[in-house]
Amino acid sequence: MTTMTDPPKAEGFRIGQLINDKRYRSYTFQFIALVLLILSFGWLINNAMNNPILQRVGIDFGFLSDPAGYDINQQPIEYTSQSSHLRAAIIGAINTLIVAFLACVTATIFGVIAGVLRLSNNWIISKLMAVYVEMFRNIPVLIWIIIIFTVAANTFPPIAEFRIPRDGSDAERGLLFGMFAATNQGVFIPRLVFESAGWLVIGTFLASIVGVFGLRRYARHKLYSEGRIVPVLWPSIALLIVPTVLMQLLLGSPVGVENPEMGRFRFEGGFLMRPSLIALWFALSIYTGAFIAENVRAGILAVSKGQTEAAAALGLRPGRVMSLVVLPQALRVIIPPLISQYLNITKNTSLAIAVGYMDLTGTLGGITLNQTGRALECVLLLMAFYLTFSLAISAIMNVYNNSVALKER
Repeated sequence: MTTMTDPPKAEGFRIGQLINDKRYRSYTFQFIALVLLILSFGWLINNAMNNPILQRVGIDFGFLSDPAGYDINQQPIEYTSQSSHLRAAIIGAINTLIVAFLACVTATIFGVIAGVLRLSNNWIISKLMAVYVEMFRNIPVLIWIIIIFTVAANTFPPIAEFRIPRDGSDAERGLLFGMFAATNQGVFIPRLVFESAGWLVIGTFLASIVGVFGLRRYARHKLYSEGRIVPVLWPSIALLIVPTVLMQLLLGSPVGVENPEMGRFRFEGGFLMRPSLIALWFALSIYTGAFIAENVRAGILAVSKGQTEAAAALGLRPGRVMSLVVLPQALRVIIPPLISQYLNITKNTSLAIAVGYMDLTGTLGGITLNQTGRALECVLLLMAFYLTFSLAISAIMNVYNNSVALKER
């Protein structure tokens, strides 16, 4: 005869389980850490608000509408010394974005080329790339900025050598293709001039870029699903050029090019890239490119040699093996540290003040702060800009990283 017994009743929740039970322990510590963090921020804010100096001065962003009273040497948009501090800060932000974008692009190009060539079977090329990587990444970027600025300011000829003679002969002397001029005051390059309908042309060009990415995605899908190689080089070039040119012609050429022309004493028209911009751009590119080269090399070495041997056994050329087999797998290793390098470029642009390039740190965090005495407001705006821009870069690169990540079934 069997005896039926009731199952043991589950014990109720006890407060001691928050520490003793591993199911709740991690949540307890996270909650405590969150409370301590909130209390710390509250203590700092309370001390700041109770500061006698801050109570007397207050927090006021009205100074942004006051006249700046200083000049900016690199002006991507119109600006005078009577413009507001806000406009000066906007110009500084644009200058920061310009050099950050240019440096990210060129650093990626330098890094990919150096990383691939460092794995070359040619001993001389491999060692030259190793010298480049070790030399540039082991010297502080500030020193490279100063070196390149000194070379750019003292190597190029003065503007006086480009002056037009009184008889008007040899009017384009020294101009490369009649469009570029390198002087000790900077490099003069053509500038785009927009009419009201010019943004339609730019929009068409941006849409073409999206179309190129879609074409490459389609070609990759066909390759992996059907094993069929879809040519993308010439179709991509045509997709970039043809729609933009047609839109330009249909709208009556709303986007023009203004070339620099030498007057009696100085160049007129075009866009001036000052030595400070060139030094900052090139120094950040070659310095960060050395780090990216190591990331690329590590990513390529992370791909098993069996993958390369299998691709070669199928009859693929070395170039195809690299572009279709090695690099797509290496990107999963390359992209995460590449995001950090882009963020480093963005933050290292603040070194522009060493060569007089007026970025956001030089305008809002430099002259504006010293003139107005609004240190807290200027620092908060600086932090907000760099935080927003860095998070935007991280978000964009993380989307791309997810697209190339290994998809598990």
